[in-house]
Amino acid sequence: MSLPRSDYDPRRVCLNPFPGLNISLGKHRRTLGVYIAGGLFALATWTFLDAAILSAHAHPPYNEPDYPVPVHVGFVDWVPGINSLLGMLVINLIDKDRVRGDEGFGDSRAVWRARLFLFVGFALMAGGLAGSVALLVLKYVLQGYQEQYLYYGYANVAQNVSLMLSAVVLWIAQSSSSEYEYSLAI
Repeated sequence: MSLPRSDYDPRRVCLNPFPGLNISLGKHRRTLGVYIAGGLFALATWTFLDAAILSAHAHPPYNEPDYPVPVHVGFVDWVPGINSLLGMLVINLIDKDRVRGDEGFGDSRAVWRARLFLFVGFALMAGGLAGSVALLVLKYVLQGYQEQYLYYGYANVAQNVSLMLSAVVLWIAQSSSSEYEYSLAI
């Protein structure tokens, strides 16, 4: 039985405050980016679902039981998030090498089509964000609802912003080279 090799040189200066913990962001940048993107996606989903659940369980004031709840989250509120989610899927399903034109794919139109789909993905996400802002203004702000009902619109905008940030972080994380990528040529 052999022990792992260790470097016990006392002359070596360790700048790491936790010498037993070997943290190297260079090797783990891609993994960290994927985790951050997942966290932003979870935050986006949780924020909007929180508003939808609050809306579904909204009650009239106790001192005025005949006063109806003025607004609820409906299907129209879901459409911007669905657009942003579809845009995020389109963007992150595109092969990054095709967008750059690397590796000579044989089809000269492949780069053009990849860039077109990338544009469609970003257009879906931008449309989702613009739709959520328009919905906030037209459905919630201009109607003069109380602050508790404005939260539904704010949550919709926050969802779309978080989805956009998640897509950008995931794109950047996946575009970085990985230590496990190999280039095989025959």
